[in-house]
Amino acid sequence: MVIEAGTALRTGSLALLSDAGHMFTDVLGIGMALAAVAATRRANTDPQRTFGLYRLEVLAALANAVLLSGVAVYVVIEAARRFGDPPEVLTDPVLVVATLGLLANVAAFALLRPGARESINLRGAYLEVLGDLLGSLGVIASALLIAATGWWWADPLVAVAIAGFILPRTWRLGRAAVRILVQAAPEHLQVTAVHDRLAAVPGVAGVHDLHVWTLTSGMEVASAHLTITPGTDVGAVLAAARAALHEDFQIEHATLQIEPRSDPGDCGAARW
Repeated sequence: MVIEAGTALRTGSLALLSDAGHMFTDVLGIGMALAAVAATRRANTDPQRTFGLYRLEVLAALANAVLLSGVAVYVVIEAARRFGDPPEVLTDPVLVVATLGLLANVAAFALLRPGARESINLRGAYLEVLGDLLGSLGVIASALLIAATGWWWADPLVAVAIAGFILPRTWRLGRAAVRILVQAAPEHLQVTAVHDRLAAVPGVAGVHDLHVWTLTSGMEVASAHLTITPGTDVGAVLAAARAALHEDFQIEHATLQIEPRSDPGDCGAARW
């Protein structure tokens, strides 16, 4: 990242600068994720933080999305300015540094690929490195094109292409982070399906006050009130309901309140 940024400023290559900016956000994002993991482990010993600090990972992802958006917008604005009067770019240093960046990205890509199949966090890092890899290829292509034809517009065009590749993924990342922070149900999970599955548990007469949300990446949480028929084994209902949530929806943590069917209906639910 440092070598790309320094070379971009010395050679005048906006494409290389945009690639360095993307790599900077990757470095910062991974650093924030590591800091969040460390803070989460320490917070587990604090009884006042009943959910720990798992949300720090989500805040780090949102900050990363904002940074990526800022870099992409800057690159687009700078590219628009350069289209009117494209500066000369020293292609030889750009080509050397972009090739080194490509090799570094290929190595990171190979290291992250196996873990990306198992971890959503590694999958995110894997996709970021894939974006960097494509960006390095774009910078190499623009340097070769300028060296061969003298067509200076190739540099800002590639810079805009890299920014265009970054922005959609950035918005998806930001949207996912905001969705978790507002405690919306996970996109891949239908709350009505969870309701119907709990209602189908033997002995359950009704389901209400059902809530499903994401604590952090890959950690879904649920709570619900289950009304049971008279004479039903409470332990059996709880075990079957938890098994249904685990097996059908991969929800590992659920808080279930059992209520008798003879209850008058007011179980003390919050009115907000």
